[in-house]
Amino acid sequence: MGAGRKSHAFTLEDRTPSSFATTKSSAIARNLRKENLGGVIFGCKSNTMKECLTKQIFGLPSMHFSYVRNIEQGLPLFLFNYSNRKLHGIFEAAGPGQMNINSYGWTEDGSDRTPYPAQVRIRVRMDCQPLLEEKFSQIIMDNYYSQYHFWFELDHAQTRALINSFSSSPVNATAISLPLPKVKTLFKAAPNHDTKMEVDHRPSVSVQDLNWSDQPSMVVRNLGGSQPLGGTGTMDEEETMDEEEAKVYLKLQQIALDRKKSDFPLGVSPAAVSGPSMIDDVQMEVGGASIGPSFSADKSVEISVDSSHLDSVIAQLMQGMEELKNFSAEQLKKTGALEKKLVESEMHIQQLNDRVKKLELKFGPSNGSFDERSEGSSDSQPITEPVEVCSNADESILVVGGYNGVSWLAELDSYSPSRDVMRSLKPMNSVRSYASAATLNGHLYIFGGGNGSSWYDTVERYDPMSNEWTSCPPLIERKGSLAGATLDNKIFAIGGGNGDECFWEVEMFDPALGRWVPTRSMLQKRFAPAAAELNGVIYAVGGYDGRDYLKTAERFDPREVSWTRLPSMNKRRGCHSLAILNEKLYALGGYDGTEMVSSVEIFDPRMCSWMTGDPMNQPRGYSAAAVIGKSLYVIGGVYQGEDILNKVERYTEGSGWEVTNLKGIGKRCFFSTIVLK
Repeated sequence: MGAGRKSHAFTLEDRTPSSFATTKSSAIARNLRKENLGGVIFGCKSNTMKECLTKQIFGLPSMHFSYVRNIEQGLPLFLFNYSNRKLHGIFEAAGPGQMNINSYGWTEDGSDRTPYPAQVRIRVRMDCQPLLEEKFSQIIMDNYYSQYHFWFELDHAQTRALINSFSSSPVNATAISLPLPKVKTLFKAAPNHDTKMEVDHRPSVSVQDLNWSDQPSMVVRNLGGSQPLGGTGTMDEEETMDEEEAKVYLKLQQIALDRKKSDFPLGVSPAAVSGPSMIDDVQMEVGGASIGPSFSADKSVEISVDSSHLDSVIAQLMQGMEELKNFSAEQLKKTGALEKKLVESEMHIQQLNDRVKKLELKFGPSNGSFDERSEGSSDSQPITEPVEVCSNADESILVVGGYNGVSWLAELDSYSPSRDVMRSLKPMNSVRSYASAATLNGHLYIFGGGNGSSWYDTVERYDPMSNEWTSCPPLIERKGSLAGATLDNKIFAIGGGNGDECFWEVEMFDPALGRWVPTRSMLQKRFAPAAAELNGVIYAVGGYDGRDYLKTAERFDPREVSWTRLPSMNKRRGCHSLAILNEKLYALGGYDGTEMVSSVEIFDPRMCSWMTGDPMNQPRGYSAAAVIGKSLYVIGGVYQGEDILNKVERYTEGSGWEVTNLKGIGKRCFFSTIVLK
């Protein structure tokens, strides 16, 4: 996908339909197939980079999971620091991409849910200097969709070029920092004022011999000063050691053994500077240090220390390491127990919530606890508050996909307004919003829409008898915010758009053909229209044509094999709902180009005219409507900007609109609803 191609973004700031009229933000993903994914760039800032590297987890917002889930162990990864516009590498995936590996990462105190749940565990493949944007941007030029923004997915050619570019950058003290858990250990021994520590240029031990390429940095310090062996840092004994620190201790022990075998004995150098004993106070620091040695890699350096005392220090270090390992195991055990209790508590809370709902169904909704109502006074009366019912309690509303303010959803739920109960069914194969739904032969079809970063052409079918989803032949075009209807045992996908253009095309799925075929196009382009079938005719109402929100409406009669223009509504509207009640079409709410509206207009086909209906209590768009019995329900939607509604309104002829106290669905928008008959 070229840098110039753009698609409508799914940022929450741009979710009002006016974004289609005024902006065309670029999509956040190239949507490469799994076999074409060569690597992934993750983002961070200077204040979050340390946590990324310390915990060895990279994360992105949930909308990026569409490609993070394609990450497999060993896939090359890179880390882009937005603060200084530098790219760090080379990392690789230590496991598959998943959601919520660390559910509380990158939050201020670890108590809030992470804003970056699309995560992968990482490890360092090669320690290299970071690349400036002026260098790496030439390699991933096709990923840039604006001056400062680029897609994070890399194809194989881009990944190879980045790896080659990083590999040409030598490691030094300014290489990528990989902070480790900090542990502080202080060892004491009998003073030996003759022992000194010296660094000179005798050729007995070289930096190359130390082979620090995959080890964290280390400092051995005495009271007279410190000699760096590859960076500086501090330790805190409350935290745990990991495998990298174990390698440091093993390397130190190996150095001592090698020195015993060398031609140059480990003794006191004549040129040593006198000072207090190293053994008097030896402190080793690991953590917050750069990978690799801090001195030049092309110089040979000798560490001259009394052998017996060095052996003593190593023994104490190894003993301290064992103690810290035991402490780490104990902490992990405690953490596991706490996590188990948390899960049990959440399950218990859910059970209590279910219990409360059952009690409310039995005794009626309460304003206080059950105990308060039954025992609050000696003269308490029987509870007679009515339970909300509809005329046909056997019917329920299928609620499909959408967005709840936190995540894009793949959920399919069955909602009963009479009981205000939501029952989870088998979810779709992928998250899906801005889609359309229709029924055919007792099955639910969901088609088009998107996953928060790109539009779909995919189609899924749900069988309520088996509670299973099946993939179906795809649409001809990728599109979202389209409308759907069923007519003459065929499904029609009407209008919509892909971020670059609005469509007037109509696609038809014929089960006999087993595929989608083009059929007669509408008279007008319509993005985010509403459509419905009534008495053998399809009606398409409102929407956005790329310039204006529309008042217009048209209908398709298969006997005429064409679309016919109808009288226009009184108000412009898009992303609205269209429902059929008592042989009339109800156009509900939507966006008029300036704001969400609460107005309702009613079309009577027998009169072929629109009339103004009672307005809803709450302006809303991207909501959903369903009719059960003699009641029309409007559910969820967006009020303005990021305000996602959890209010359900109900309309009955003669009584008007009322705001119910139904809360079973919760906050939801950009979703589809349908009633299976």
